[in-house]
Amino acid sequence: MSTFTTPHASARDETPPAAWRIIIAASIGNALEWFDLVVYGFFAVTIAKLFFPSGSDSISLLLTLGTFGVSFFMRPLGALVLGIYADRVGRRAALTVSILLMMVGTLLIAVMPTYAAIGVWAPIGIVLARMIQGFSAGGEFGSATAFLAEHAPKRRGFYASWQVASQGLTTLLAAGFGAGLTNWLTPEQMLSWGWRVPFFFGLLIGPVAYYIRTRIDETPEFLAAEPSKTPLADTFSHHRARLILAIGTVVLGTVATYLVLYMPTYAVRQLGIPQSAAFTATLLTGVVQFICAPIVGHWSDRHGRTGVMLLAALLFLVLIYPMFAIVAAHPTFGTMIGVQIVIGVLLSGYFGALPALLTEIFPVQNRTTGMSLAYNIAVTIFGGFAPFIITGLIDATGSKLAPSFYLIFASLISIAAIFGVRKRLGMR
Repeated sequence: MSTFTTPHASARDETPPAAWRIIIAASIGNALEWFDLVVYGFFAVTIAKLFFPSGSDSISLLLTLGTFGVSFFMRPLGALVLGIYADRVGRRAALTVSILLMMVGTLLIAVMPTYAAIGVWAPIGIVLARMIQGFSAGGEFGSATAFLAEHAPKRRGFYASWQVASQGLTTLLAAGFGAGLTNWLTPEQMLSWGWRVPFFFGLLIGPVAYYIRTRIDETPEFLAAEPSKTPLADTFSHHRARLILAIGTVVLGTVATYLVLYMPTYAVRQLGIPQSAAFTATLLTGVVQFICAPIVGHWSDRHGRTGVMLLAALLFLVLIYPMFAIVAAHPTFGTMIGVQIVIGVLLSGYFGALPALLTEIFPVQNRTTGMSLAYNIAVTIFGGFAPFIITGLIDATGSKLAPSFYLIFASLISIAAIFGVRKRLGMR
């Protein structure tokens, strides 16, 4: 079966003169958008006390993590609306709308009074804000990935990998705030106002949206193509198999990503590691991802996408259980750092090539719709509730190794999907 890797004849094949301006603008916007979405998970323990009080710390945390997952119910809807908008109007316009919506949701969380101040309206307000953020994030991945990849078709892997590198920057920023605030502020100050600081920082996403909207050109591939009037119908009628395979390839990437975001909570509650140390160890994962993802993207341009992804998935399958066994047996700052670095390398090896692979699975006319749906269906089902599922698995089994079970399951799904992409679509 043929693929869609050949650029349109009128699209530019050379690296654009303003390459780094495009990468930097899109990456900063992407990093801040994901920061606004995921920083909630990093401060789950604090938010649980302020907005979801109960007689049990475990129930409060589960409610908070459940709210973290609630936003993911909105992501398929955001993927549909913003993905179709991107395929009809353009990648730049959809990316700008997505960023502005994320700013609105983040502002609501930043200024929301606590349960002690307004009662039940506080958790309701948090849920509303998370739903707005989820809708925004639903369209962000497809729009940002297409925006990056379509600016340089011959370097698609390198350009698209900055989607992943910027998520590493997100982890770096969120963990940096967590480590800094827990070190510099007293527990009382954190509960009073400290937890709000990163959400106010996230509002810097607004100026980035304005810059992208006014200073960055639309992608050459989109301009060269004839836009589809029915990108959603085309995706389901002509590309169902591609959509299913794309969903499968995303599963491991999203589960591993949200496992990283859950690790500070896991380290504090299950291993007894100080919160500041847990955030510092997670920060290193972001550094590794930020450095390694573009290297993997560049490698995939030269040697193919699926080989490096398959290797990373197999290593996840083999190594994740022993790594959790080691950190559970030796719950120290040093072992935590080692595990986080290895997870960061493997995540980069898999996720660094994934965005380019997704852009090549779908044609340009319904590329953003297809990618957005594939990514957000996988994230909604497997990723968004990963912290909730992992916490439930630990409580149900009594095993501190339970997080590895879920990642093994995700690895098996994505390995099967990669083989399907290679056999069914003939992609390497």
